[in-house]
Amino acid sequence: MEGHVTHRQRLWLYLLTGLVLFYLVAPTLIVLPMSFSGSNSLQFPPQEFSWRWYETFFGKSEWQDASLVSLQVALGTMLLATPAGVAAAYGLHLGRFRFAPLLYGSMLASLMVPVILIAIGLFFLYARLDMVNTVGGLILADTLLAIPFVLVTVSAGLKTYDMSQELVARSLGAGRLKAFLTVTLPQIRPSVIAGAFFAFIVAFDEVVIALFLSNGEGATLTKRMFSTLRDEVDPTIAAISSLLIVVTTVPPLLLHLRQHRRPR
Repeated sequence: MEGHVTHRQRLWLYLLTGLVLFYLVAPTLIVLPMSFSGSNSLQFPPQEFSWRWYETFFGKSEWQDASLVSLQVALGTMLLATPAGVAAAYGLHLGRFRFAPLLYGSMLASLMVPVILIAIGLFFLYARLDMVNTVGGLILADTLLAIPFVLVTVSAGLKTYDMSQELVARSLGAGRLKAFLTVTLPQIRPSVIAGAFFAFIVAFDEVVIALFLSNGEGATLTKRMFSTLRDEVDPTIAAISSLLIVVTTVPPLLLHLRQHRRPR
């Protein structure tokens, strides 16, 4: 067929894609083996296999307390950012007013403003409100960062959805909320789940705001990891990083496989 591009002609593109993927994955391939090293320092390749650094992580209360704080902040952020982002995406998708693009852009401002500026501003605000080093303060701060991810993800899902289905439900007597929950939401559920997962990861992985707003027993896992690397090179960091890699890659992969196996 004229104009058809063969796989051989695309070989350069395949090679380039493979090199980019290898560049992105290479740090992971280094961190994972390092976490199983028995050495007292970060070592690659490891000279001996050992679980000692995973045992250190699960055995020290300071790491467990920091993990619990991060988990609370991530779950709280997900529960706040997901409905807020879904509502914003739904409203902007249906809105036909002149300033809708401007409003959409303003809601993405936290992606464009350096996080350290947001952290400094929140620190002075929270100092007046006595919210520094509180889980609630971290949740609100991370929600500010997570809402744009939910907004973009759900907006993409709504663009592939036929809104006339919801209009049919409303014409049959269903209210707007009921029509959304029973007709629209099930259709865009993958986008909502993806947005919620992004919100969870953004909050769990955030470190700059945590450096300003958390300390001591209220420190997040990423804050404690940063402080540990600043003071000493602890191989426990490699074990924690490996666990974070598993947490952030396995669930999306399982969700993706489930979506592809679901009958059309």
